[in-house]
Amino acid sequence: GYMQKMPFYGPYCEPQTEESCGMGEPIVMNMSVRLDSDFQDDLKDSSSLLYQKYKADLERAFNASYRCLPGFVSATVTGFSPGSVFVNFEVRTGAASFTQVGDSNRAVPQFLDSSYQLNQFTFTRVITDQTNFTVKPSNIFEGDTVRLTCEINSTFSNVTWYHFDQTISAGSQYSIETVLASRRSTLKITNVTTKDSGSYSCVFIMSSLYHTEIHNATETVSVLPLHVTPNFEDIDVTCNSPEVQAKGLRLSCCIDRHLTSLKVSWKVNGTISITGVTILSGNCTEYQLNINESLCPPEKSGAVTTYTCEMETGHGARRARSIGVTYLRKAHVTLSSSTNSTVSEGYGFNVTCESDVSNYDSISWKIQSGNGTKTVDCDMCIKSSKFPPMSVLTVKSASQDWRGTYICTFSQKNLDSSANITMEVISLPLKQNILIDPIRTSIQCQVPHALECCISAKTVRDYRVTFVVQKNEFQVEKKKRDNLLCYTYNHTEKECNEEKEVVAYCKFINRIGQAVDSEHIRLHLIPGKKISCSDSLGIGTENAILIKPCCDVKNPKGFTRGNTTYKCINSSWMVSRNDCLSGPINDLLSSAESLVSSPEAKAELPSYLAQLKEQTKMELTTIKNSSANVGAIVTILDMVSSIPAEAEELTMQNFLSTVDLIVDDSTTKAWEDLNKEKTGQSSLLLQSVENFSSRLQPVNNTIPSVSANTVQLQGVVVKENNNTDYNKNFHSAENLTVNVLISETEIQTLTQNSTIVSVMYSKLGHILPQETFEYVNGLLITTTLSSNRSQKFDVNMTFAKKDFSLKMPKCVFWNFTLNNHRGDWDNHGCTPTDLGDYVICSCNHLTSFSILMSPDRTSELIFENYISCVGLAISIVSLVVCIIIESLVWKYVTNNTTSYISHVCILNIATSLLIADVWFIVTTSITDQNQQMSRDICIMATFFIHFFYLCVFFWMLSLGLILFYRLVFILHNTSKSAQKAVAFCLGYVCPFVIAVTTIAVTLPKNSYTRKNVCWLNWNDSKALLAFVIPALIIVATNLFIAAVVIIKILRPTIGDRSSGQERKSLFQIGKSVAILTPLLGLTWGFGLATIINSSHPAVHILFSLLNALQGLFILVFGTLWDKKIQEALLKRNSSSKWSSQQSK
Repeated sequence: GYMQKMPFYGPYCEPQTEESCGMGEPIVMNMSVRLDSDFQDDLKDSSSLLYQKYKADLERAFNASYRCLPGFVSATVTGFSPGSVFVNFEVRTGAASFTQVGDSNRAVPQFLDSSYQLNQFTFTRVITDQTNFTVKPSNIFEGDTVRLTCEINSTFSNVTWYHFDQTISAGSQYSIETVLASRRSTLKITNVTTKDSGSYSCVFIMSSLYHTEIHNATETVSVLPLHVTPNFEDIDVTCNSPEVQAKGLRLSCCIDRHLTSLKVSWKVNGTISITGVTILSGNCTEYQLNINESLCPPEKSGAVTTYTCEMETGHGARRARSIGVTYLRKAHVTLSSSTNSTVSEGYGFNVTCESDVSNYDSISWKIQSGNGTKTVDCDMCIKSSKFPPMSVLTVKSASQDWRGTYICTFSQKNLDSSANITMEVISLPLKQNILIDPIRTSIQCQVPHALECCISAKTVRDYRVTFVVQKNEFQVEKKKRDNLLCYTYNHTEKECNEEKEVVAYCKFINRIGQAVDSEHIRLHLIPGKKISCSDSLGIGTENAILIKPCCDVKNPKGFTRGNTTYKCINSSWMVSRNDCLSGPINDLLSSAESLVSSPEAKAELPSYLAQLKEQTKMELTTIKNSSANVGAIVTILDMVSSIPAEAEELTMQNFLSTVDLIVDDSTTKAWEDLNKEKTGQSSLLLQSVENFSSRLQPVNNTIPSVSANTVQLQGVVVKENNNTDYNKNFHSAENLTVNVLISETEIQTLTQNSTIVSVMYSKLGHILPQETFEYVNGLLITTTLSSNRSQKFDVNMTFAKKDFSLKMPKCVFWNFTLNNHRGDWDNHGCTPTDLGDYVICSCNHLTSFSILMSPDRTSELIFENYISCVGLAISIVSLVVCIIIESLVWKYVTNNTTSYISHVCILNIATSLLIADVWFIVTTSITDQNQQMSRDICIMATFFIHFFYLCVFFWMLSLGLILFYRLVFILHNTSKSAQKAVAFCLGYVCPFVIAVTTIAVTLPKNSYTRKNVCWLNWNDSKALLAFVIPALIIVATNLFIAAVVIIKILRPTIGDRSSGQERKSLFQIGKSVAILTPLLGLTWGFGLATIINSSHPAVHILFSLLNALQGLFILVFGTLWDKKIQEALLKRNSSSKWSSQQSK
């Protein structure tokens, strides 16, 4: 080349052309440098003068500086960018070393005006096409370990990795391995996720003072999710199905793409370990199970085996999916009947359904009859168990509804296993549907009397019927009368020696030999007596009773339940009582009996209750004065209350409205008659409402509130994590209120979905029998739980008082077990708090509660209590003094057999009475302080009081008998030990036998103690007689002995061998017995009078006074009046004085 013009300074080289150097294709170096001046917008416009000037000047300088590079072609400015001013330019040249480029960079300022402020330390070359970037594996899934490797062909000083624009640092997930010698760097990413997708860059840097060279490469990494898809999530398999055993079961798992490195394994986990064969097909793996019935025993039916397919990519990614296989076994079900497939109407039977599979979900019973199938929905008659797997359907009274083919089905998931048996119900009249005529009548000797049994003419007539009279069977004559089919026998009584009662009944036998007996006909034989009444009804003497059935030709059955009682008055039969049911009530009763024994009782209950309410309402004028009709409706309510009812508002309303109707004021007379008869119907009514409410089954998890005129019902369903109290308020039409409060703590102890139901009655409490001077003075409230609770359950109730003049409130509940299961008020477990207008009752159990209050007798009771407390204190002190005196003078007064035995008796009398009085005062003090005494403590106290008071009387008997023996059997001597043995046997063994027998007989009936005090019961069991009768007998015996003693002392028998000393002892004993026995007898005589209702208060006061001072009487009459004791005390006192003087 040649010089065209002088350079700005230094040497200037003319560029070589490609042809001139002969170096082949040049390379392009992309470079940049920074000008430390402000960036101007014109530099963005390539057509601007500034841009053209900068470009020309810089290219001139670059060409001058880089022309020394080997194979240099040109240097061209490609643009400007802000950040001060960055100049981007290309240099086309041959292969130049890092040092050569750096030297050329250093020379650039020499060829450029200093006003450009070129920073010669910012020359940078970016190389993007000389890096080998590899990614392994090629298909990347979540969980894989990925390796990114960059390799260049030149040296470098450091390398940096980027994910998008973020620098990657070594850590738990990333590790970077750089090898300078091999010019390679590897980025390792473990357990990649989809978040790790994106562009990755490796940047190698070689830097000197005047030149920086950057090798840059970028690759995009895509991380795919690894989806494993099974052909089943869960599947049920019937092990003993022929199809399953033939084909087996194929499980499979697939991913969404084919991988050559895919690894697969199957794992089996479960009690039934059925394995298979693994098959790999493309991107899927299959597991063929070979199912054998022997591997799936009945006891394991329903077991779940988990099959897990685990798939690996070979690079760390691993995914597993589980398939649950439930192995079911079709059960072998058998049915058997207790009656060999046939049963008579009215008879009970059961059908037992057994299975070999215990892990069933449910059991259902159906009866197929004709073209219809009905489901047996009867919680009370089906009892099922899992161990052993069986269900027993018990039918107490078969009807035609129970005939048909019974299908018992055990269900386990979607697998049903069934068996069937056909039951035939053979017709037989029910006892209550057999009319007997007469029911009770008088008959004459040797005179035929017609006896009749009738059934509805619509029933089957192929019965064999006989009359049984005094256990002898007789043939009958059959005839149809209106709607009845009657069987008649004319009975003639031939054994007429005495007046007696002859029992007769008819027996119906069906074609399978099963029989039913009618109710008994009672025939009263009246030999030789004058007949006063004689007509078509029957014969009888004056005031005789005749009972006839209730015939009703309008009734389809020909008769209704009940009877009519006639009395012979002035030679004419007069109706004294009509206990016939009205036709509609009779039909309702029959329908109720059919309903409760029906297989579809629960489904039919709502419609029946609607009918019951409407018929009762229509018959109200008929039943209001008929105790028989009222009692029949109570019986109906009791029967249907045993059927669990769904808590539908209309169903509940119909039941409570029926209760409301029969406790209306208009039925008061009927209830009075029922209570006089002591039938317990009012108690039964209350219990039926309790049963109904406790068996309510929530609908939509709620119990609706229902109200009638005198009855209200509210309830709740206990939910999980309940955090509120049960707080219900009731208001009656009389403006009385009651509140029921059960704390959140108590409710949390109940099982989930159990129910709490409260029912308020404003009238029912007043029709319950009341035998004391206390009155129901508030509403009656019943609270029931659907879940059984054996432990105590605290409830608080607040009653508004009805009559403020009544005092002494008691919180009571209706105890259905008292009064021979007719029920009575009981206060055990309840504590009252009187708040003026209200009474709060805190009780530890649930049932029907109210408050009893009595007329104001506070002053009398306080006076009685005062007398008892003072008297008992005097008595106890006296008895202690008595025992001390006896111990002090014992050796002085027991120097002969008679004295010894008498003082043994008096000492034991004092000891027994002392113990009894202590027990008595302890129980009284607890009661007076209104402290709640446990039933067990009360029973124990009653037993000991009873026992030791009996001991007092029996020791007095021993004393009297020994006295009698010594006076009457003068010539007969018995040893001291023999007399002592007899005395102790009488004094302790006899009372113990009586006390133990009393508690053993009455305690199981819950009638041992009284309700209010700890003493023997009188109203329910007459247990008090176990004390009164022995006491009165002993008193009478001792009075007799005392009389003999007095006569004997006044008229001594010739030849008596008793010494003068013994005569004095016997006289003293006689005096003591004569005084003590009447006193004790009178005391308990008044005690017997106090248990009589409406007894005069003076009787109670006198009883308290005499009973409390018994100890004082024993001290005075049994000890201090004894001259020998007085002498012994004086002698002992003199001896002690002499000893004292001697010591002085």
